[in-house]
Formats: sequence, C-alpha cells, structure tokens
Amino acid sequence: MDFKTVLDNLYAARSTRHLANDPLSFCHRFVAPEDREIAGLVASCLAYGNVKIILRNLETVFAALGPSPRRFVERFELEEGLRLFAGFKHRFNDGRDLCALLLAARTMIEEADTIGDFFLGCHDPHAEDITSSLTEFSAAILAFDYAPVFGSDAIPADSYFPFFFPSPASGSACKRLCMYLRWMVRPADGIDLGVWKGVSPGQLVIPVDAHIRRICRSLGFTKRKQADWRMAREITAALRQLDPADPVKYDFPLCHLGISEGCDGTVQPLCRQCPVVELCGAGAP
Repeated sequence: MDFKTVLDNLYAARSTRHLANDPLSFCHRFVAPEDREIAGLVASCLAYGNVKIILRNLETVFAALGPSPRRFVERFELEEGLRLFAGFKHRFNDGRDLCALLLAARTMIEEADTIGDFFLGCHDPHAEDITSSLTEFSAAILAFDYAPVFGSDAIPADSYFPFFFPSPASGSACKRLCMYLRWMVRPADGIDLGVWKGVSPGQLVIPVDAHIRRICRSLGFTKRKQADWRMAREITAALRQLDPADPVKYDFPLCHLGISEGCDGTVQPLCRQCPVVELCGAGAP
C-alpha cells in the first residue's frame, strides 16, 4: 500500500482510548466553544514532559477552573489566583506562570472577545502556513502587561512564562502552540474540535514532539535531526502531498503510535503489529 492509504487507515483507526491518554481530553469535558478554547490553551501550554504527570497536573488545574473555564478567566482576580496556585509546579512552570497565562487569556478575551478572534487579528489568511501568524501571536501576548504578576515591568529572567509562547522566528518548533491550533482549527472529527472557523486547516503546521520527530524520520518525511521549525515545516510539506487541505490530520494517530501504542523506534515484536511498519525504517537513528 502507498503512504496515503496507510496513513488514512491509521487516521480512521483513532480511538477514544488514545484521546483519554492525551491532554486534548480536557477540552472534551466542555461543550461550549468558549470553554473549549480556554481549556485548550491551558492544556496545551502544560503539555510537555511525561504524559502521566501532564494529566495529573492538569487535573489539579481544571479542578480549580471549575465547570466553565471561560467564566473563571472572565472573573479572574490575580491575588486570588496567586493564592489558589501558590503551590503549583509543572516542571519549569510555577503558579506565577500559570497566573500570567490566565491573565493573558483574560486580556485576549477583553480585547477581542475570544482567543480565536485575537488570533485572527494576527493571522495572514493568504500565507502558505501559520509561520507569520504564530510569530505575531506570540509577540502580542508577550507584550501584555505582566507587572501585576511579577512585580516588574519586564518578565523576570527566572520565569518560564515565555516558554508558553515560543516563536517560529527563534527557530522553535512551537510544538504546544501548533498542537493548540490543531485542536481549535481542524474540523470536529471526534478528536479535534473545529472551534475556530477563520483559519484554514491547510495552513497548519504539525506539532513536533519526540514521537513525531522519531516516527516521521523513520517514515522518511524529514532527514533533519533537530526538532525545530524547519523540521516541522518539512514534515508538514510531506504530509501536504497526501492531503493538501488537511495535512496535520495525521498528527494525532502518528503521535499515539508512541504515546499510547508503545513505539520507541527499536525493532521489537510490537513492530509486527504496527500499521505503518511496511513504510517504516524502524530503528533509524
């Protein structure tokens, strides 16, 4: 079989078991689009590191956000937030960073009503992909006033809040932001949500994590070794050959070959049951 047939079959085989093992599952707890986009921002920003720890820490955050993340953000008061999340820690990020994130979300909806509309204010619908849009989006958010959180005009050097909003301009793969955009932009298909209507799915760039980096190298979609923005665009260009209108539809099923199915890139009995084994150079460095 060819690449498109294999990957389309893989896409069709996505399961709720995979979703339950993914930060995106937190968005599915809510029905209203305005809740889902807030939930998605929070869940994607913290989606780095061990998946079990990610899900555990997100449970803590969402317990505090309550039944409507949008309402929580609209009513967010910094002093209360700093008390509420005083002991929060997720790897590099602490309670201050989380409060700055919630303040950023509140600022976006105050300025544009929704995060989606704020992003559209940064978006070039005629560009090949989201490179320039994401660059402007991150820059705009980092330019908000965070002095009430950090006690200084500039975000202090010991804060990892800027880690939430990397930029393609720096060469970053921007994995978590690309993942957030995939969740929001791709049509609702039982996994992704189709919340934002003003961005073409064909402009999305694949989120490159360790699984996508390794699997897509083994599939020959990129020869680059570094998981950077160039790799993300190179993989996306290869996938665009298979589905020009929706290239990142393959991200979730490919990623969960690693996250949920245990693929670690070595030749093992598991490979015999792998749906992409006939296309894969398993164990490629």
